[in-house]
Amino acid sequence: MVFSSFEFLFRFLPVFLIVYFLTPKQYRNGVLLFGSLVFYTLGERWYVLLLLASIVINYTLGRLVSKSREEKKKVWQNVLFLLALCYNFGCLFFFKYSGLTEKLPLGISFYTFQIAAYMIDVYRGVIPAETSFLKLATYITMFPQLVAGPIVNYSEVRANLTKREITYEDFEEGLRVLILGLAAKVIIADRIGMLWNQIQTIGFYSISTPLAWLGAFAYSLELYFDFSGYSMMAIGLGKMLGFQFPVNFHFPYISKSITEFWRRWHITLGRWFREYVYIPLGGNRKGRTRTLFNLLVVWSLTALWHGATPNFLIWGAELLLLLGIEKLFLYERLNKSKLIGHLYVILAAPVTWVAFSITNVKRLWIYYTRMFPFLEKGQGRL
Repeated sequence: MVFSSFEFLFRFLPVFLIVYFLTPKQYRNGVLLFGSLVFYTLGERWYVLLLLASIVINYTLGRLVSKSREEKKKVWQNVLFLLALCYNFGCLFFFKYSGLTEKLPLGISFYTFQIAAYMIDVYRGVIPAETSFLKLATYITMFPQLVAGPIVNYSEVRANLTKREITYEDFEEGLRVLILGLAAKVIIADRIGMLWNQIQTIGFYSISTPLAWLGAFAYSLELYFDFSGYSMMAIGLGKMLGFQFPVNFHFPYISKSITEFWRRWHITLGRWFREYVYIPLGGNRKGRTRTLFNLLVVWSLTALWHGATPNFLIWGAELLLLLGIEKLFLYERLNKSKLIGHLYVILAAPVTWVAFSITNVKRLWIYYTRMFPFLEKGQGRL
């Protein structure tokens, strides 16, 4: 059940909001948890058990890690923490990359990263372990951001889980953002996406170079308005319920570099990798070679997080190459330019998104030969 569906907009959401606002404030976490589990069950009848298991295991291990930290039992703290990470990322790896399951559990990539961030922050002592099972369960299952983000850190909603006030102005603003996100998804993304779908129906063998570029631009815009629209709907729903979720997109296509582009695109995912992978590895503080290595690790993991097929590794490699070149010498030049940087992003980003979209490597190569005819020089017309 997606936010743009009639089932959600005209059945689930009105009933949920009526029950939610008729319920006394002190019991609304329970209503939100129950409603979120119903929402998830409607989409994934059996995998809701996996979600519940994740809640129970991480609640228990979080309490034990926090207790071990307070008692200065470092070895036991490390063991429990590693056990939590192994469970969370082990489940994600099994369902996403083992090939033993036909269907990926709904939202597992997002709620795994959220609960992993919670465990890491508890381990570091950034936040105390949540003692209320209800609050932690509500945080993990909260339906507005459960399926497709944004990835919300526990510290960002902890206070709201204890007490939240919802004014008419907040509800109205949340509803406005929800409607704008819905419009971006249904009116813009779905309509633009028709061109990309038609190109795939025609077949990549038959398209011209201008049509190949037009298709790449169309898919880039479809992906942006689809994903950012869904994030806006999540943020709007959160505000209607008394939560302030972080912004997930900030006009990425006005960027002057791919580096800036990825600071503006899927901001909460980039923040997750920066805070929990890139900076712990040393970030850019240990010299150029180490910085490039850290980027290699981050973008390899980013590619794998998005999918297990080879095209995602190609996509990640393309981005790594562009980011590496920018890191070495190009970024400052692009940043100082008034026009060249924008043109560079407008042309480079769609090229990478093609690799993101086309899962078959052979078909991907054919599409690239249509975008860049010189690539098939000496091969003959495919």
